[in-house]
This record gives sequence, structure tokens and C-alpha cells, in this order.
Amino acid sequence: MAFKSVLEVIGGTPSVWLDRLVADLGVKGRILAKLDYLNPGYSKKDRAALGIIRAAEEAGSLRPGQCVVELTSGNMGTGLAIVCGVLGYPFVAVMSRGNSTERAVMMRALGAEVVLVDQAPGAIVGQVSGADLALVEEVATCITQDRGCFRADQFHHAGNAQAHFDGTGQELWEDSDQSLTSFVDFVGSGGTLAGTLRALRAQNAAVRGYAAEPAGSSVLAGQAVTQAAHPIQGGGYAMAELSALKEVPLDGFVSVPGEAARDMARRLARVEGIFGGFSAGANIWAAAELLKGAEAGGVVGVVICDSGLKYLSTDLWIEQDAP
Repeated sequence: MAFKSVLEVIGGTPSVWLDRLVADLGVKGRILAKLDYLNPGYSKKDRAALGIIRAAEEAGSLRPGQCVVELTSGNMGTGLAIVCGVLGYPFVAVMSRGNSTERAVMMRALGAEVVLVDQAPGAIVGQVSGADLALVEEVATCITQDRGCFRADQFHHAGNAQAHFDGTGQELWEDSDQSLTSFVDFVGSGGTLAGTLRALRAQNAAVRGYAAEPAGSSVLAGQAVTQAAHPIQGGGYAMAELSALKEVPLDGFVSVPGEAARDMARRLARVEGIFGGFSAGANIWAAAELLKGAEAGGVVGVVICDSGLKYLSTDLWIEQDAP
């Protein structure tokens, strides 16, 4: 089958049972992983990017040829670079210098203007905190105002969660043969968790939902921030109020140590041949923890959020011990 543009192949990604990894971990139950790193921009954010732009077009809030601006850790920016490039909107991505360099290179290659923002004083490259994100927000806001751009605003635009309601959640339910008992996701904007969980509960109201957060920054769980910086890029910004999650009750929270996410991403690659990023490792680790306790014997859905190719310059891969 041939498609008219790359936008038509966003979503509809395959799902894989991680039975080998579950057996290797010695936990009870199953994990179903949706391989969203196989989207054109190598991440789940392609769905949100297309959802936001299409919704803005329909609402008339995005004019033909108007520039689009968004703050990003790289994945949303890549998705928007693809969508905007195909649809004819100039795109400006605003990103912290703490994120991996591969992301900026990819966005520029896709035609985006990339504005890099210095991290907060004392920050560590590769560990992007809420303070770093606040600096990025300031720059994104200024560019939006100065240039009269449309702000994609993934943290507030309803098109983000709606894309996962229309796609991710429906696909996971069908791919699991309607057997999922829960879903867990490492939270950035909250759009994936909110939209997917709403879709799953529309099929079965008993499906439980869990937010994964970095250890030391588990604010959704009501914990104090003791370690704002962490290596799990793309989320965990210690934002206690996320608009996408306001009307979506959660059943629990999982705090994920950065080292555990890193180790699980490596294990996922070795055991299942799935080359995901830090957040993929966080999601699998969180799912395994749930199968050890509250979800023992259940079926947990997760998303492989992005590709390990986006982290080749980081310690996710370059500091591994030889096999």
C-alpha cells in the first residue's frame, strides 16, 4: 500500500508481548509494549504533533503559512518538524542544551529552526529539570509573541491527549485481545497517559492507570522534590498540575530511579531486541514493579516512547561494560 504523505503512517504502530523479558525478570503477568519508536519521527510525539496541528487547523487558530513554536525535549519538536514541513508551516523548536544532541540535529535536518537554551546554574548536561524547562518556556513565549506564531503548547492543548485517545489506547486494547488490566506511562505532558487511559476505560471501566515519575521528583504522588535533576529525558519535570490529567483519576504511582530506567532500557535491547530510550526503560521497569505487587498476574500496557538512536551520545549506551 502506498500513502500520499508520511503523515498517513503516523500511528498504527505494532505491539509486542515482552514474554521473554517478563520471564527473565521472574515476575507474574504480561507486558504489552506499543512500539511507538517506529513512527516516522521515532517517537510517540508524532501522534500528538499531528493531533495538535490538525485540531488547530479545524478550529481556525492556525493560519495558513503561520509559524509554529513549541518547547520540546526533542521528540515533540521532531514530530512537529515533520508535520509542519509537510503541511507548509515554518517551525521553531526551543530546547534545553541538556537534552541529547541527536535531537537537535534531527530537527534541523527536518527543516526546523532550533533554538537551544542554556540550562539553569549548576545543572548537568543530560539531566533536564523543571528549572531548565522553565527557562525554555520563557524563550518559547518570547518567540511566539515577537513573531506572531501559533504555540503548539503540548502541556495544555487538548489535541495532545486526544491523539492518544483516538489512536494509542484503541490500538493497545485491540492488540491485547481486549485483555489489558492496566496501563503505566512515564509522565511528561501527561497527554499519553490521559488519552490512552481514557480510551482503555471506555472499553473496560476496570482498567487501572499508573503514573511513572523519576525518583526524587514524584510530585504527582504528593512527594516532596528531593532530586529535581535526573537522566530520564523527555519527562519528570516535577509539575504537580498537568491539565491533561485533571479529569483522569489514577490508581497509583511508581517512582523510577534513573539508574533503573537506564539498566532496563539496556536489558530491553538485549533480551527483546527493542532499541528504546530512557523513558522506555522507565516504563518497563515501572510495569515490572507493578507485576511484583498491585498488578501481579495482570496484563500491563506500556509505550516504547522513542528510539535509542536519539541517545547514542549519552551514557545510556556509550558507558556500557563490554558484554
